[in-house]
Formats: sequence, C-alpha cells, structure tokens
Amino acid sequence: MSNFLESFQKLALPYWKSEEKWKALGLLVAVAAMNLGTVYVLVEINLWIKNFYDILQTGDKAKFISSVVRFCLLAGAYTVQAVYALYLAQMLQIRWRNWLTKNYLSQWLASTNYYRINFDGEATDNPDQRISEDINTYTEQTISLGMNLLTSLASLFSFLGILWILSGSFGIPIGHHTILNIPGYMVWTALLYSIFGTWLTLKVGKPLVNLNYDQQRFEADFRFSMVRVRENSEPIALYRGEEQESIHLQNRFKSLLDNFWKIMRRQKRLSWVTNSYRQAAIIFPLLMAAPRFFSGHMHLGGLMQTVDAFAAVQGSLSFLVDSYTTIARWQAVIERLTGFSRTLERLKTSRFVPESRWVRASQKAIKIDSLNVYLPNGTPLIKELNLTVQQGTRLIITGPPGCGKSTLIRVLAGIWPFYRGTITLPEASTMMFLPQKPYLPSGTLHNALSYPCSNGYRQEDFERVLTLCNLPNLASSLQDENDWLHVLSPGEQQRLAFSKILLAKPDFIFLDEATASVDEQSEAAMYELITRFLPNSTVVSVGHRTTLLAWHTQRLVLDGSGLALGKQNREGIPLKHSEIAD
Repeated sequence: MSNFLESFQKLALPYWKSEEKWKALGLLVAVAAMNLGTVYVLVEINLWIKNFYDILQTGDKAKFISSVVRFCLLAGAYTVQAVYALYLAQMLQIRWRNWLTKNYLSQWLASTNYYRINFDGEATDNPDQRISEDINTYTEQTISLGMNLLTSLASLFSFLGILWILSGSFGIPIGHHTILNIPGYMVWTALLYSIFGTWLTLKVGKPLVNLNYDQQRFEADFRFSMVRVRENSEPIALYRGEEQESIHLQNRFKSLLDNFWKIMRRQKRLSWVTNSYRQAAIIFPLLMAAPRFFSGHMHLGGLMQTVDAFAAVQGSLSFLVDSYTTIARWQAVIERLTGFSRTLERLKTSRFVPESRWVRASQKAIKIDSLNVYLPNGTPLIKELNLTVQQGTRLIITGPPGCGKSTLIRVLAGIWPFYRGTITLPEASTMMFLPQKPYLPSGTLHNALSYPCSNGYRQEDFERVLTLCNLPNLASSLQDENDWLHVLSPGEQQRLAFSKILLAKPDFIFLDEATASVDEQSEAAMYELITRFLPNSTVVSVGHRTTLLAWHTQRLVLDGSGLALGKQNREGIPLKHSEIAD
C-alpha cells in the first residue's frame, strides 16, 4: 500500500504544483462545494422524510401539499448542484489530462526517447496507449473516486449524529435482572455491517488489480497488431499472408479473452458479495429498528428517517465495497503510468555509454576516434574505428549484411546509444539523414516535403525540386492531404526524399541505402543532382550496388568481424568498380 501511495503522489503532485495549480484548485474547490451541497440537501431530505411519513400517518392534507412543494424545491436544488458538480469535474479532468498528455509527450519525444525506449532493459509496452487511454482513465477515475470519497465522508459525519439520536438505546438482557443498554446501537450495527462487507470485498477482489493491469496490456497489444496489418497491408497482400496474420491476431485476441474470462470469474465472485451486501442492506435497518417501532417508541416517520439515515451511514462506510472494481482499474492504470514515468526518467538521467564523448568543433569535418559499436546485448559490431570525413568528401560504406553499416549511421545521427569512443562534429553545420524507408507524415504533401520544418520555402522551390527529381506530377498536389506513405510507391518516396535534400541544402548528407528502391538510372540521376547543386556538401552513403562507385571518392569497408578498412583516392577521382567490396 505504501508503494502505491508513493506512486500516486509522484503522479498527482506535479500538476498541482504546476503553473495551472490555481485554476485547478479553484475548480477542485468548486466541485467539492457542489458535492458538499448535495450532502446538505440529502440531510434536509432525511428530515423531510420523517415529517412526510408522519403527515401520511395523521392524514393532514394541507401539510401534505406543502410537504410535496418542499420536496420539489429540495429535489431542484439537488439536481442543479449534481449537474454542475459533474460539469466542473469534467472541466477539471480535461485540463488535467491536457497537462499530463503534454508532459508525457514532451518527455517521450525528447532526446529520441521514443526510439531509445525500445532498447531499455525494462521495456515499456505500448507507450501510445499509456499516453492516450491510461491518462484519460487516470484523471477521470481520480477525480470521480476523490469526490465520491469526499461525499461519503461528509455524509458519514452528517448522518452519524442523526442516526445516533434516532437509534436510542437497545437493551440486551444479561442474566435474570441485568440489562446491558447500548446507546446509538444502529450506528454500531452499521459499522459492523460495513466492516464485514469491506473485509469480504477485499478478500475476494484483490486479484482484480493485476488482472486489470494485464488486460490493459493485452488490449493494447491486440490493437497494435491490427495497426501493423493496416500499415503493412500491401506486403502482406503480396505475400498472401492473410492466414498467418489471422493466426497471429487470433492468438493476441485469445490472450485478451483468456484474461477477460479470469476477470469475469473474479468479478462474478465479487458481484455475489457486493449485490448480496446491498440487498441485505435494504432490510437490515428495518429489522434493527423494528423493535423500537413496535414498542411504540418510534412513529412511522421516525422509522423511515432512521432507515434513510442508516442507509447514508452504511453507504458512506461501504465506499470501498461499492467502488472496489473501479479502484482496481484505477490502481492498475497508476502502476502503468508510474512505470512509464520511471522508464522516461531512467532514459533522461542514465548515461548509456559513460566512456563516449561528443565534441563540437569549428573544423568542417567529422572525426571519429577509437569508436567501438555494439548490439544491445553487447556483441561488438565495429572495433576501434578511426575516421576523418572532410567537408565535400564523398564516402561510401560497404560490407556484408549485418556488419554495422546502418548502425554506424545511427551512431553519427546520435540515436544509437551502444558505443564507446569520441565523435567530433562540426558546429554550425546542418545534417540530413535519409533512411532506406522514408518517413512521410500524414497531411499535405507540402508538409511532408518540408518535414520537419513547416515553412520557409516558396511554392516555386517545391515545384523546382519535384521536377528535378522526376516528380513533376506531384507539383499540383502540394496542398492535398493524404497518407502519402501508402499513396506513393517506394521509388517515388525515395525520390521525394532527395527533393527534401535539394530544398534543405544540408552541409552533411547521410544516405542509408536511400536509392535501394529506384533503378540504376534514377539512382545516378539523384546523385548527379547532389553533385551539381550541392558540390560542397559532404555525402556519406551506405549501399550495395557497384554503380554507386562513380559518385564516391572514399570507401570504408566493414568486414563483418568488427574490423574496418579504409581506401581513399585522389580528390575528384572516383573509385573503380573493382575497389568496392561487399
């Protein structure tokens, strides 16, 4: 319990100390005031019940009409406060969710955490689901449970005195001549009844916390698998992989269903307890108050008022019984969010490679000293690499598959954390990295082409680079919104990526098999454009085709054993085909 309270505190306190704290506190006070107002009205209704049933017993018609009018006023006041309590609570919820979502998004996207999280030793599953659904559930249930708890406490203290007075004392014979009088006996019976119900609920419902935690994960995994099918619909269709995908999805769904059946069975047991408890609570106070009623110490109005007050006290004491299923889901959500927070904090504060060093220097060159690159499991890919790439150099990196070519590019991009050594980068220089599979965000082609920048280019700039890259037909679609990753062919996407290079004019260009999806003629055209329009830019390419030879003057060969061999020609003299080693 202490760990859970600590997790809740770490998750909740930052918002209430943020720049929005005064508005949030104002809304919280308003919501609390509305809920306390409803409790006050319920107390007044409890008093009304006694008078109303006494009037019925005496048959006073005039007082009956005035009593009905008073009830309408009380009911109207209750309704107004209940409506605004809900409205203001939802306003607080959406503001809190907005703040938390922005906070988590900024941490998730900062320092490529969204990428590095995949290599974390305690991998966090489905961060998208935690940000989108778990935050919403957390804010909604925190406010709801908090206000319900406040209402229960207010009702408890409001009705406790009423029930104590109405109960009188109950005599229990002890021996032949001694009677033990218990004052406020209805209060004690309500307390014992609630304690027993709470204990039984905790005993039966405890496993629901872990089951709900797992259910959130299985739901997210199933949804993520379906998203993958949608995003990779074309290769799946070409492979005729429907059957395998169906098996995979059904297995995911089976895990979801199996866990849900466990939840159902556990909730069935819990429902036996809670529903029996609630139904017994209807007749239990009548049975307890009946002796005083039949003995003439209590009128009908007093009996009904006692029953209503008992229900209020018992309901307040039964907060845990009534809310346990919600509390179980709430606790599971808190554990998921705090686990996500711990992962983000670990990524923020940890140093993946304590012996590594990044340096910014005024020289227009990339310098690598004693670089060792590893897989996440510690397997070495590249050993003791020393390399200098001067401005304007055309370098090609070759070697067998799996030797670390693309990983070296990731190291230079600053997103691969598993390395040691010193990397010196030129300051005040722009870099652009093109992966084999380009990324084009949904939206307009204009935004996709200028991504991650959103402005700074003229219409004629876009039209010029599209024409140069043999994509003139797209010039008329710049303002069209579409899912361009699925609209354009892989070859068109790679040529569009070269259009981005011509727009941005970076000082250093890194191409990780960026022409693998175009033919050799188009490949030559793309490299010719860079040579002609960006003659002073440094180009570092990863590729297998020997046709790339003509566009590079330096070569780095990774032999697959971790060793690197370099070969360099005179400035401006391209490498020969025989000098490319794969």
